[in-house]
This record gives sequence, structure tokens and C-alpha cells, in this order.
Amino acid sequence: MPLTIEQIDYPQLAQQIKKWGQALGFQQVTITDTELAETGKRLNQWLQKDYQGDMQWMSEHGEKRYHPEQLLPGTQRVISVRMDYLPDDSNMIAVLKDEDKAYISRYALGRDYHKLIRKRLTTLAKEIEHAVPDSIIQRPFVDSAPVMEKPLAEKAGLGWMGKHTLIINSEAGSWFFLGEIYTSLPLPVDQSTEADQCGDCKACLKVCPTDAFPEPYVLDARRCISYLTIEHKGSIPEEFREPMGNRVFGCDDCQAICPWNKAATPTTEKDFSPRHNLGNRELAELFLWSEAEFLKFTEGSPIRRIGYERWLRNLAIGLGNAPTSDKILNALNSRQAYPSEIVREHVKWALSRHALSKTGNRKRKRKITNALINR
Repeated sequence: MPLTIEQIDYPQLAQQIKKWGQALGFQQVTITDTELAETGKRLNQWLQKDYQGDMQWMSEHGEKRYHPEQLLPGTQRVISVRMDYLPDDSNMIAVLKDEDKAYISRYALGRDYHKLIRKRLTTLAKEIEHAVPDSIIQRPFVDSAPVMEKPLAEKAGLGWMGKHTLIINSEAGSWFFLGEIYTSLPLPVDQSTEADQCGDCKACLKVCPTDAFPEPYVLDARRCISYLTIEHKGSIPEEFREPMGNRVFGCDDCQAICPWNKAATPTTEKDFSPRHNLGNRELAELFLWSEAEFLKFTEGSPIRRIGYERWLRNLAIGLGNAPTSDKILNALNSRQAYPSEIVREHVKWALSRHALSKTGNRKRKRKITNALINR
């Protein structure tokens, strides 16, 4: 007779799951339970301060976010995975130094991680289903649905929550994606976790261009450049435009300065390699892309999700912060009559910056600390 679900050797199955996961390209596969009560309290305190900005979905779904068994009834365990993404020789600091260049967060230079990781998690889930005799409940997640990825990763032993609110692994730093599989299998839970090793370091807090950390371990998304350039759909408040510098899609400063990332290993995943030289392009060149070119060159990229209008909005700010030149001015002038009011507003702001530069009244306060720019 075939084995029943009660007769499965769960420790052996857990080890096999980790082997399957590593064969699929995950650098680490760990297992944890669903207990997130304290995390739920912290989330609600964060929401009460409106730190989520326009991300209203953060307050939706009630308790499902910190009660996995409510999101997927029957869930007993969470399989948490890590996949490194830092491209080799990504020239982060060199691009930040060059004010004519567009800085794009390193995670967005290659293929959209959502699709890649979800596909591999789906394959891993199928491997598990084939290995057990009875039907089980499972569902993979990649930065989707109300799933608290970072607290789960911390519980599972993938690292600790750094002061910049990202997960840090003592061997891999923080340049990695997270993914999960909710499962009804009562797998043994990994007991090895990493203690917080940030110590007295506050480098990530000090380097933030827009002072988005009101206190260690707390992010005010409303001030975060990643939020402003990606999630925020309207006009970007003027107080943040100059500090944004040339960052047009996301921001990596808090990771770039982190001591734990000094020895981070570049990814071997080819799909995360920069495409179309997006890691080293000029602001003016990208600003002059037609919408068709934008769609062409961002196909399969997480950049496409912001759409062409916000792409131009972000680039206009970068151009406003760049040194005055005919190329910059010509690019901005070409969009003065653009149909979008948001784009026109940011172009007008950028041109006013260059007008002040010509009269000598422009006071530039480009906040990239010496600790980062001189690395």
C-alpha cells in the first residue's frame, strides 16, 4: 500500500527540498513556522503613522498579512528562499558620481525577478507534490499578495533585519531577492537564525539622501527614493527632487554603504545581467526615448511597471539636477508641451533649475556622503 501523509519522513523531505531548491538556482532554502504575532503589532504601528504613503494595499487584507494560515487555509510551514542578484562590475558609485548618467537600482537592470523566481518556485512546489502520496496545499509567492517576506526570511534563518529594514546575511550581504512557498506539510523548522549584527553602525541611516529613516529599523516610505520613483504615481514633492540626484528608478545607497556588502558575491544568474546597457546610460538619451522605445527596451524588465509617464517624470528630475549643457536643455525643451501635466510640471522645474544655474543663484546640495562617493 502507498504511504500516507503521516508516514512521510519529514526531516528527509526537508533536506530534499533544500537540494531541489539549490539545483534551481536558489542560494539558500530554509523552513519556518507561521507565527508572526509581534510582526503584526509592528506593522500596525507603522501603518498608524502613515509611513506606507500611497501604498494602501499595505493596510488591506486584515490579518492575512501576518497570519499565513488565513491567507492560505491549511498552511503550517513557509519555505523561504534567497536568490542573489548583484550584477558583476555594476559600476554603482561611478554612475552616481556622473551626474549626466541615469542611476537605476541594480535589481532592475536585468530580467524581472518576479517571473523568474515565481517560475522556479512553481517548479519546486511541483517537485514536492510529486514526492508526497496525498494531496497537499501549497502556493508560491514572490513579492506578491499580503506576505511578510522579510520577517519570514528572518525567522527562517536567511539573515537579520538591518537598520535599513532589509535582510542582511552575514555571508551574502543584502543583494538578494526573497520568495516563499506556503505549504500544509508539517516540515521540521530550521532552528539556526542569525542575530542582529548591525551593532552601533548607522552608515545606512546617514547616507540616505532624503532622510527616510525616522529611527533605526523603521522606514518612512513617503521619503524613500525607491517609493517616490516607483510606487508614487503623482507629482514628486519638491523637497525631495534635488536630493534624488540622478536616481531615476529606485535607490541603492543604504545597501552600497553597508559594510556587510563589501564582500557580496556577484550573481551567476545570467537573467540578472544588465540589458541594453541600462546600468550606464545618459539621462538625456533615455529622456528622448519614444514610448515605443521605452516599451521595447524595458520588455521583461521591472522598470516597465512604472509606465512611460513616470519614467519621463523621474528623468526630468535627474536632468534638472545635472550640470547645465546644450544637450540637457535641448532634451528638456523637447518635452515642454508633452501631453502629461505631470511631465510638463517636472520639466518646468528642471528648466527653472538650469535658469538659476545661469544666473549663479542655484545652490546645489547634492547629498551623496563622502563615505559613499569616495569608496
